[in-house]
Amino acid sequence: MSERSERTSKHSSEALAPPRSGGASERTGGRNPARRFRDPWGVPHLRADDPLALAAAQGRVTAYDRAWQIEVERHRARGTSAAFLGPDALGWDRFVRQVRLDDTARRCHAALDPATAEWVGAYVDGLNAGLAAGAARSPEFAATGLRPGRWEPWTPLAVWLGHHILFAGFPGKLWREHVAQRLGPDAVDLFATDGPAVAGSNGWLLAAERTGTGAALLAGDPHRFIEDPGVYQQIRLACPEYDVVGLAVPGVPGIAHFGHTGGVAWAITNAMADYQDVYAERLRRDGTRVQALGPDGWRPVHRHVETIEVAGADPVEVEVVETDRGPVIAGGPDDETAVSLRYPPRVRGDLGLATLPELLRARTVAEVDHALRHWVEPVNVVQAADTAGGLLHRVAGAVPVRHPDNGRRVVPGWDAAHAWKGWYAPMPRAEVVGRAVMANERGLAAPLGVEFAPPHRAHRIAELLDAGSAWTADGMATVHTDTYLGAAGPLLAVLAESTGLGPAAAALRERLLRWDRRMAADSTDAAAYAILRAAVVRRIAAHPTLAALAELPAYPEVFAPWLALTPRVGHALEHLLGATPLPGVDITALVRAAAEEVGDAAAGQVPWGDLHRLAPWRALPGPDAGPGPRLDGDHDCVLATSSVPGVTHWCFRGPAARFVWNLARRSDSRWVVPLGACGVPGDPHHDDQSPAWLAGELLPVVTDWDRLVEELH
Repeated sequence: MSERSERTSKHSSEALAPPRSGGASERTGGRNPARRFRDPWGVPHLRADDPLALAAAQGRVTAYDRAWQIEVERHRARGTSAAFLGPDALGWDRFVRQVRLDDTARRCHAALDPATAEWVGAYVDGLNAGLAAGAARSPEFAATGLRPGRWEPWTPLAVWLGHHILFAGFPGKLWREHVAQRLGPDAVDLFATDGPAVAGSNGWLLAAERTGTGAALLAGDPHRFIEDPGVYQQIRLACPEYDVVGLAVPGVPGIAHFGHTGGVAWAITNAMADYQDVYAERLRRDGTRVQALGPDGWRPVHRHVETIEVAGADPVEVEVVETDRGPVIAGGPDDETAVSLRYPPRVRGDLGLATLPELLRARTVAEVDHALRHWVEPVNVVQAADTAGGLLHRVAGAVPVRHPDNGRRVVPGWDAAHAWKGWYAPMPRAEVVGRAVMANERGLAAPLGVEFAPPHRAHRIAELLDAGSAWTADGMATVHTDTYLGAAGPLLAVLAESTGLGPAAAALRERLLRWDRRMAADSTDAAAYAILRAAVVRRIAAHPTLAALAELPAYPEVFAPWLALTPRVGHALEHLLGATPLPGVDITALVRAAAEEVGDAAAGQVPWGDLHRLAPWRALPGPDAGPGPRLDGDHDCVLATSSVPGVTHWCFRGPAARFVWNLARRSDSRWVVPLGACGVPGDPHHDDQSPAWLAGELLPVVTDWDRLVEELH
């Protein structure tokens, strides 16, 4: 353990010192490190003499285009964002300190092989060299008084962890524990669903015989919280060793999730695997020390105190405790019980970052497959195709082998039966025959998880693909934007059985039973369905049977999205209306009452898009500019623009990008992001892709250097 990690943290202003420059050029022997070009949408295309110069160039352009975004992520990864964002960021900062995210990133960086560490270091040098110029054009720095800080060699790993520490949805286990304690273990499965804050995605792969191009097509759209700036960065990285176009994560080198090298392309979705465990801990103080009860009795644990600076408020001290299971994330030595988190990067000291430079060099599916041997977190379903006809459909990542109860609830840390017993291997894979679909459903990754997304998106994508032939990249937009809502069936089935309705409610029933189940923005029937659904959700959540769940358990606020009752009911509605409804709840009577409640309102001619508006997350919210743009789609549509039924119709999560990788001709590939390539407000490319994204259109992936414009500054 380093001296710095043991002592009380400094206040976060230490990170606001101006960055040093020159590192990138030092790494490239003083040569001009790279040339930077832009396509008509401002996407950076970088050319350099070698991979290290190219990594530095990627860092520099990221700092120039996304300075505010990546500095927010750096501070979030260190638990110092409240110092300039204020008390609203305190809950996240506290969690990051307690889970020891920055220290885990340091451990993982220290274990990198020398070549990967040098590559990451070149990227960090580029970031540091470009931050001053990027910050000068980003008004958020002046608005908050923040100055650009200095990235450390391990900071990209911390940013990666910060994006994915909640990806596996371990707080869902806290919810199941809450349900089991309040309603009994049998009630837990009634709320089965993919968690309300878990990211999902669509992805599909068509073999050459199913396309009109003579080669495979690989397409998809990652579903994440829609952020401004966007969470994915369109970019091209070219040097004599490789030439790759894809979607990068700002603050992390390379192209991890979605890329096309010309010879091979890859894409991922969340496997919905369960690889993080939460343990009940019994802690006690022994003078200034802390002990934890483990399988072998009481043992001393790591303990130190950190201070979080908070803009506009007093500093907050946080006690950081780590047992043999993992860091304590809820409760502490003065509580009857506490909860610790055990997660693979902390246990292994490895994030799998060595995969990233290998992916850039890949030319075949076999080489992509080989690169994935390093992968740790998050656990993904990966698809890939190459120009020689190779196809890949597999799971990549690290999943521990342990007692089945670990996957469902909080388990006792003092019971040896719940210890980890190695790693699941080999990871599941499947042969691709004609096509393969991945949409977070219970499928390829079923042995690795507990809860998966409903199968509606996967089934609908397969149905659409099988209905066509000779597919092209341009034709894929019809799949990306499909709005059929398969999840509507259970509610409509109960509504069909409802009798004795008043005139308005009866008219609503007949209208919805004729509805085509498409959540189109212009559809008034879709709006009527959503209004009824929200009323049903609120009535279920308010039912006396669930009253014991209404009071949130005493867990940190960062876990609230998983623990709030109404969102849980909203996302589990299909189960709650299904064959095993809640005991003591007359679902038919409840739906009938909801129809009577909203019959007049739902009878109006309000289109779904007037209710369903995009509300992107911003680290620094601006003055209320009114509702965002109108959206098609819904949570369980292929066009998965997610709201929280019963809480709001506004959309916070949806396709953070759309892409089609064409293996016949890379320049015929297509992509689009919700806003634009640049994160600077007022820049011409800040939101110039929004019209295409909203319309369901895909933009060309420009690869001809003669069609690009070189930037000379």
